[in-house]
Amino acid sequence: MTTTAHDITYRLEQKRRVQADFPGPKSVALTQRRKAVVAAGVASSVPVFVADADGGIIHDVDGNSFIDLGSGIAVTSVGASDPAVVGAVKEAVEHFTHTCFMVTPYEGYVAVAEQLNRLTPGDHEKRTVLFNSGAEAVENAVKVARLATGRDAVVAFDHAYHGRTNLTMALTAKAVPYKTNFGPFAPEVYRMPMSYPFREENPAITGAEAAKRAITMIEKQIGGEQVAAIIIEPIQGEGGFIVPATGFLPALAAWAKDKGIVFIADEVQSGFCRTGEWFAVNHEGVIPDIITMAKGIAGGMPLSAITGRAELLDAVHPGGLGGTYGGNPVACAAALASIGSMEQYDLNARARHIEEIALGKLNELAAEQSVIGDVRGRGAMLAIELVQAGTKEPNPELTKAVAAACLKEGVIILTCGTYGNVIRLLPPLVISDELLLDGLQVLAAAVKANA
Repeated sequence: MTTTAHDITYRLEQKRRVQADFPGPKSVALTQRRKAVVAAGVASSVPVFVADADGGIIHDVDGNSFIDLGSGIAVTSVGASDPAVVGAVKEAVEHFTHTCFMVTPYEGYVAVAEQLNRLTPGDHEKRTVLFNSGAEAVENAVKVARLATGRDAVVAFDHAYHGRTNLTMALTAKAVPYKTNFGPFAPEVYRMPMSYPFREENPAITGAEAAKRAITMIEKQIGGEQVAAIIIEPIQGEGGFIVPATGFLPALAAWAKDKGIVFIADEVQSGFCRTGEWFAVNHEGVIPDIITMAKGIAGGMPLSAITGRAELLDAVHPGGLGGTYGGNPVACAAALASIGSMEQYDLNARARHIEEIALGKLNELAAEQSVIGDVRGRGAMLAIELVQAGTKEPNPELTKAVAAACLKEGVIILTCGTYGNVIRLLPPLVISDELLLDGLQVLAAAVKANA
């Protein structure tokens, strides 16, 4: 059964409204305060300050209301103030905010681990460790793989994004803004070609053939027996919402298994119902050895995790994994409530419903506008790649113009892509059909006006 707007009670009116003086005086004043105290390296794509958010709507401090098609970068899938999450957080903080699980453990951490072991792919015995951010999860997944295999080399892919710490910057492909002048980076990281159907030199190449291309390079440049882990986003996020050709992921996973390589699926952005399945690897039946999670896991509270084969995670010596705040009790309470809301509202079905609505509108727009080179994605993780009309030449200028035009009309959209030319749509999975259609209409008008 598909969740509709009538199944969810919203606290805020679900309508956009932008006043003529946008950004308003309160946001302007806060921006000046920010400039005086916040480091310039922390950038924000929207020049307003939030006062309230619910469902698919964000209110700013000046009374403007924006349609949220970004979900805080795929975080607030259940909405930014889901009643179950709010209630769980309130109850948790009334008891204790922290003890450190490594000192005095608590049930919430164990309960989250039980849920993740249940929800992640595969029926093998699993273990889970909780952290704070996606980058932490990735770092620790690699640590586990290296220790368990006794190998050093890690394979990542073109267009990948895995985080902003030293090791995850090494794994990330895009230099600006993530890597420039931040080196030297962690060693023994090797990059291989991704399956990127829209930009393949040979458009007829299959997923299996693209996987063979990467595997051949790994064998030649590293040697399969030297590789500790292959890490890949099943749908690449910051790189441009790239969906690899069917068969690419299964072929890589099968080869990794044959070579004793740990196959790590980075589901930080694509997990928790975002693509219409609990995890994006489910679409092709891939069972990772380790899966990294964050973003949508806890309804906006900071939490991340790795879940993997018991023999891998249990190979690590006591004290080798953890962190002071990892698995914070309040974040754990939020995660349990968020997962409960995902199941209650069947947000996997809701994501597939969003895909049906949005892809139809985006494909109609692409048929009319030759500046749209590709429409892609799964569930509520969708994108259009903007190009110079009739070519595949990236068009980042148009992308920026479209995002600005949407914002002016009260719709928040995010951009991404190695070439800065992809508009990505990540609406909250609880957004109403009416609000989604309104946002898509604004997007279509912005593309047409700026093409």
